[in-house]
Formats: sequence, structure tokens, C-alpha cells
Amino acid sequence: MKKITIIAAAIATSTAGAAIAHGGANGVVKDRMDAMADMGKAVKAITPMMRGEVAYDADAVRRAAATFSRHAGERMTELFPEGTGGAPSEARATVWTRWEEFSELADQLGVYAEGLAGAADNGLMGAGDTMSAGSMMGGSPDMMGGGAGMMGGGMTAEQIAEMPADGAYMMLAFACTACHTQFRAEGK
Repeated sequence: MKKITIIAAAIATSTAGAAIAHGGANGVVKDRMDAMADMGKAVKAITPMMRGEVAYDADAVRRAAATFSRHAGERMTELFPEGTGGAPSEARATVWTRWEEFSELADQLGVYAEGLAGAADNGLMGAGDTMSAGSMMGGSPDMMGGGAGMMGGGMTAEQIAEMPADGAYMMLAFACTACHTQFRAEGK
């Protein structure tokens, strides 16, 4: 649960500045900032459940997963046409110089979102379970290294849907964090 807290806090913090940055944005840059803000709201809506701080609500998890699905894959990448970097955009030039990696993360987000939707009825991992993120995901704990090979990159949505919802959410959150780490400039 500690990893979920850290990852969710990083995502929520990074999306909080988006509202401020929207001021000068228009066109596709504003559209992608709006999409990121929408996903940030989804993170904030379900993170307390994943932490066990509020009652678990499978329907809320499915709604959050639908939000991520709506913004994943090609719908994500079409929001990043070449030439749309620079202020007020927070996209790093690496989005375009490492397009294949960026596209793979956008696609992974869709798979993880679909898996999370499927896992919603599975509830959370048992209280007191000490399973590490690495063993839960079938990988090493060093999953932030980036790229599509991280965090069970070869898993299908169906496989993810067999996991507890918080495990599926952790995979999705790692994908978001990996993308932000590699392709999003720090807010100023």
C-alpha cells in the first residue's frame, strides 16, 4: 500500500499544477492538459479506496478505469502532434524524439485501464498482505526504469483483470508515473 500512496501522490501533485498551467493553453495543448486533468481527478477519486481509507466501491473503480481508457492509446498520442511542445505545454521534447516509447506507454495505459475495469469486482488485496509490488506483478521492484518492458508490459487486460483491484491500479499508476517521469517537464 505504501507504493500506491507514493505513486498516487506523485500523480496527483503533477496534475494539480495543470489547472494553473491551462491559463495560456489553447487548441491541442489545452485538450491534452484537459485529458491529463481528467485522469488526475480519476486518480484522486479512487486512491483513498486503494489505500483502504474509505469504503471500496467497484463502480467508482470502473468509472475511473473508463476515464483512463478514454484517454489512452491513439487518443493519447493524437494529442501530441509534432510542433506542440514549448510553453505552456509541459511535454518534454522526448515525447517526439522517443515517440515509440511514448506510444507504447499510451497503449499500455489502455491495457491497464481495461484490466482495472475487469479487476474492479475482485476487491482489494487482503489486509496485512505483505506481497511486494514486484512479486504481485511478476517483475522486479525496479519498474520505474521506463519503456514498455516495465511492469508486466506483456500482460493482457484479461490477466490483469484476475488481480486484486489495487494490484491492477498499481500497474496503471506505474505506467502514468513512468510516462510523467520521462515525458513531462517539471512544473515551475
